[in-house]
Amino acid sequence: AFLDLSGPNEIKGVWKESITLPCAYVPVEDLTQQTLTWTVVHDKGSGTIFRRDGSGDHVLLSEYRDRVSVPKDAPGNVSLLILDLEVSDRGTYTCQVSWKDSNNSLIAKEITTKLEVVKVAATKPIIRAGDLGLTVPAGASTSLTCEATGSPPISYRWYRRTPEGKDVFLTSGAKLAWRSLRLSDSGTYFCEAENK
Repeated sequence: AFLDLSGPNEIKGVWKESITLPCAYVPVEDLTQQTLTWTVVHDKGSGTIFRRDGSGDHVLLSEYRDRVSVPKDAPGNVSLLILDLEVSDRGTYTCQVSWKDSNNSLIAKEITTKLEVVKVAATKPIIRAGDLGLTVPAGASTSLTCEATGSPPISYRWYRRTPEGKDVFLTSGAKLAWRSLRLSDSGTYFCEAENK
């Protein structure tokens, strides 16, 4: 039987986000997966992060505890998910799988992926200016949508400015909608966009 692991040579992850290090094979009938290990070599040294064998899944390096997992019921998919990436996670990761064939002999394969962790510059939200002076007939339905670019997630809030110059909060969300406009809905509305 012909078995091969597939996955990329190099992958980039974003600091504080999660990443999947792909490692997969096409299951073959008379071969049973015995063990799966993920090991890493980085600045702080090297070690085994994750091991799956007959007794279950084990996370062996404390700095990865509660942050790594491998899909459970996906035959052939032995990719490593790492949550909440740290800059110190960058390094060379090796996925090694061993199988037993029908004659009880062991076959082992491995692939190596280099992980780089980048810090993405956070950008403030910039709101795309809307049209000023919108005239809509009474009784009609309409909506205003706030659009901003910048680092996600972006949250939106809509306000109405009173004739006395006070700002009244209306709703959170990018859209402000009216089913049936009344004359009293005339006025000045504005939105705020916010991210971390």
